[in-house]
Parts: sequence; C-alpha cells; structure tokens
Amino acid sequence: MTKCKLEYLWLDGYQPTQSLRSKTRIVEDFSGNVEDAPMWGFDGSSTEQAPGGSSDCLLKPVFVCADPDRIGTGYLVMCEVLNHDGTAHVSNGRATIDDNDDDFWFGFEQEYTIWDPETNKPIGFPAEGYPGPQGPYYCSVGAGKAVGREIVEEHLEQCLEAGLNVEGINAEVMMGQWEFQIFAKGAAEAGDQIWVARYLLERTAEKYGLAINWHCKPVKGDWNGSGMHANFSNTLLRTANSKEVFEAVCQAFEPRIKQHIDVYGAENDQRLTGLHETQSIDKFSYGVSDRGASIRIPIFTVEHNWSGYLEDRRPASNADPYKVASVIIATVKTAKVG
Repeated sequence: MTKCKLEYLWLDGYQPTQSLRSKTRIVEDFSGNVEDAPMWGFDGSSTEQAPGGSSDCLLKPVFVCADPDRIGTGYLVMCEVLNHDGTAHVSNGRATIDDNDDDFWFGFEQEYTIWDPETNKPIGFPAEGYPGPQGPYYCSVGAGKAVGREIVEEHLEQCLEAGLNVEGINAEVMMGQWEFQIFAKGAAEAGDQIWVARYLLERTAEKYGLAINWHCKPVKGDWNGSGMHANFSNTLLRTANSKEVFEAVCQAFEPRIKQHIDVYGAENDQRLTGLHETQSIDKFSYGVSDRGASIRIPIFTVEHNWSGYLEDRRPASNADPYKVASVIIATVKTAKVG
C-alpha cells in the first residue's frame, strides 16, 4: 500500500474577499482521479461558514492535480463547500455557474503584487519613498526593474508540474507586480485552475518570507492597479463571422453594470477610475483594441472575420473567478442576436 497526501483546498466565508484554506488527508493508493477523492469535512465556525452550534461543512472534490512539492505521492484537491445537508453553501460561487456543457471557454489574466511584510510595500520599493515612475517595469529585464523573478519562475514551474494550463507570465506595469495567464475549455475548470495556481503562488512566496497581495490597488497614487482580465468565448462568438453578433453581445453588458461590479472584486472603485488603462466603474464602453474600455474586442477577433473572443477588463485581481465566469455567462445568454 502506498500512502498518498491529498491537500484539500477550499474557499472560506470571509467577506468581502474570500481566502484559500487547506488541510492534508492521508489515503492509500489514490488513483489521481477526482471521482476517487473522498468527501471530507471541516469546522465551518472557524472559517465564517457556520455557527459553532452546528459547525460541520462538507468538502466536495471537483478538481485534482499533482502536488509539485509532493511529486509521486501528493495531490491538490480543489473542493466546493457544501452545507451539512449536501446543498451548496452560500459562499460557493462555483455552484452558480450555468455551463454544464463547457461551451464557454475562459482565459484569466491574473495580476498580483509580491509583497514585503517588513516594509509593507511591494518588493523593490525602498523603505522610504517610492521607486522611479512607471514605464521601465512592464515586461522588463535587469536588476532594479524586474524584481522577484526567482519567485515567479518557481511558481511557473510549479504550475507546469501540477499540470495546470498556464499559458504565460510577465512582469507588469508597477514594480513588484506580475501576471500569469490560465486558459480552460469550461468555466468551472478555469476557476479551479486559477484558485489552485493562486494557492501555489502563496505557498511559493512562503518559502521566501514574502506574501502575495491580491488587492486591486495595493499602492495608492499614480500606479497601475491589479486586475484579472477575463477573456471569454462560446460557440456563438467563436463561429460568429459577424460584427453585429459581437456588438449585440457587448451591448447586453451595458444594462447589467451593477450585477458585474458586485462580483468583480472588493474596492474595485479604487482601480476602475478611468485612468491607468481602465474605464470608470459606473460607465460601460466597448471598442476594438481599446484597453481603456470595459470590454475590449481583440484585433484577433476582427482579423478572423469577427469570430473569436472578448475581454472583460473590469474584474479585479481579488475577484472570485467562479463568480466572474458565472455573471459573464448569464449576461451573454441575454444577448439579442439575430
């Protein structure tokens, strides 16, 4: 018998931004298949998910991948949180996704800031004052510009070893700010993979005595915020061959600003100001290749005879990808096409 370590991951009930929790279960001869990962439970009263007098919550495995720190005997198990009666917990955003046939594809661009707990600033920032203004840090190379590369590269290797569909990394506009991208054919799996990648990033930073700051505006002033741009498509968009279809889908978003902003991340008003490549939080716009719009129509889509995907640029770095995907799918389905 081979002892295997299953690291169960789930989202707690903290508001306005949920956190990841995890604990390890030892099992024998695990197959690596999600259907063979047993249901488990936890004390919901310690995670803002249940009262102390009735604290049992359930963990339902939904996604399994290799644990790169426990190769051969370890697995990461992403879970949904259920109430003790088996119904979806109110904190369970994954259960709200209406994409049973995986028709919707999502690519999330996850930005984040590597944070120094000692200075309470991004790594690379001096203890007093600020570094030079933005400009040289985006996709940079060299000391004093690309700061934290060793953490970012290690995280990339961890994601690849886990089998996640990570598609790239790059340094972002603010010093100490980086991005990774993950794509999946299926909204729920895209969310699963983003959450597992976030977990691996936090765990990697632990080794260096550093933290990951997911806040959408970690440094006030003339600095870019952090987003989680959502690139999305369904069969309609991928095969449209029609500018009118894309305009109809974009127009479906305009009357639903509140529904989207409500789940696009806490304190997103600090980021969506109309500056730093954003549209104002209370406005809606779309345009071809427009990074100051709410929704960007990529040049790829136009050059492929108006068939392809859209990018919603409003989700913040601290948003729940499950909830982001859920509301985008619901809105696209309201579009009046044809």
